[in-house]
Order: sequence, then C-alpha cells, then structure tokens
Amino acid sequence: MIAQTALTWAAFSLYSAAAFAALGYLFTKDARASRAMLGLLGLGLGLHAAGFLVHLALFWAYPENRFFLPLNSFYGALSYMALALAAAFFIIEARARLGILGAFVLPWAALALGAAVALARPDVAPLAQPLRSYWLNLHPMLLMTAYAAFANASGVGVALLIQEAQIKSRKPSELCYRLPSLDELDALNGKIIACAYPVLIVGLGMGFVWAYLDWGRVWNGDPKLTLAVLTAAVYAFFLWQRYAGGRRGRRTVYVSLVGFASVLVTFFGAELFSGRHSYLGGGR
Repeated sequence: MIAQTALTWAAFSLYSAAAFAALGYLFTKDARASRAMLGLLGLGLGLHAAGFLVHLALFWAYPENRFFLPLNSFYGALSYMALALAAAFFIIEARARLGILGAFVLPWAALALGAAVALARPDVAPLAQPLRSYWLNLHPMLLMTAYAAFANASGVGVALLIQEAQIKSRKPSELCYRLPSLDELDALNGKIIACAYPVLIVGLGMGFVWAYLDWGRVWNGDPKLTLAVLTAAVYAFFLWQRYAGGRRGRRTVYVSLVGFASVLVTFFGAELFSGRHSYLGGGR
C-alpha cells in the first residue's frame, strides 16, 4: 500500500509539473519547455502505470478478484481515467507535436489523479458476487477510456475558442501565433470525438446487457444511466452537426463542451444521486 501511494503521488506531481511546463511553453514557446512537458508526462505515465499495477496486485490478493480490473471503486475508476487521459494526450502529442495544447489538456489529468489520491481511498476488498463478471473488465473500462478522450477534445475545443477570439481581436497577442490554426484545432477536435464515440456506445451497450443479466431489465431509471445516455445524445448531436450538417468551428465546439460537462456530471454528480452505480456507495 505504501509503494502504491508513493507511486501515485509521484505520478500526480509529475503530471502537475508537466502541466506547468505546458503553460510555460504556451507563454514562451521555448522548445525546452515542450520537451520538458513530454519528458515529465512520459515519466509520470510510467510511475502511474506502476502504481496501477501495484493496486491491481493488491486487488488480486483476494482469490475472488483474480483477473478482474479494480474499476469498481471511485479510486480505481479515477486512477484509470487519469491514466487513459494522460496516455491519450501523450499519443496525440507524439504524433501531432502540438505541444501548446498540453496547457489545456494536462490539467485534467492532474486533477483526475489528484482527486483519486485526495478524495478516494485505495483500499481493496473482495468483489461482491454481482460484480464478479467479465463485464466489469469491459463496461467501465470502455466508458472511462471514452471519457478520457473527451477530456482531450475539450482541451482542444477551449484552445479553438481562444484562438478564434484572438483572431477576431483588433490587437491579437503572441498567443495567436503560438496556437495551431482554427482548421487544425477543429479537425483534431472532431477526429478525437469521432474516434471516442463508438467506444462510448459499445461501453453503454455492454452496460445494458449487464443490467439485463443482473437485474432482469435494461432500464431502471438510475440517474447515472440516464446521464450517460444524455451524454451520448449530446455527442451524437455534435457528430451530426460536424459531419452531416457540415457545421464547424465555434458552434460545434460549444456542443462538445456541453458534452464534456455532461461527462463530469455523469461521473461526479451522479455519486450524490445514484444507487447501484455509485462508487462511493460501493455499488456498480
């Protein structure tokens, strides 16, 4: 447990340092800051993955938990989502080299992992019988992965809005020349959401199947389930506007940001209202 806590706090510190390095690059465009951001992020990812593996080993110490992922707790879900978010940005940054976007994305990774270590307990316990299902390895993992991608898209969307405001300004600052073009940001925002949306839908579909097998019905009016479906509807509207309606830029970005706000309400807000889907309440 001590090793897990140390690794997770170290990863949080490195994610935070990477976010500050990204902010430094945003304001200075010093290539050293961009390289530092990527190096700190890579090291943080390594330590975070190691911490997650230690958590997994502790979780598997209970025979009934073997071969299941520790995503049934608030800590496990938050830690995995932060890991997926940071990994997704690392891949995007390694491919696109848009280092300036780290200032808009990496704070989410630091906040998610910080919430895990500050607000949730990493304790493990034997899984309740209903949770001993292979659906536990699929349904929440896919949803957390999609949410992590949407967090990246939200950062890109905020950067687009800032860039548009800079361009329309009579006196644009240096920031205007450091951010990618509107077309680049718009295309990246749409691409991330288009790739993540099928993952979200498959994850929701698996949740419906699991609900039917477990509860005998697909829908039970659970607030978290309702909010998850609403989130899917918002992103479906975004994709329809973006690719079928041909709309781009600020209007579609607003829709994507509403979608990410719905993600946050689904994950955090539902903890106050949900029953079986509440991590803090110990449910699914």
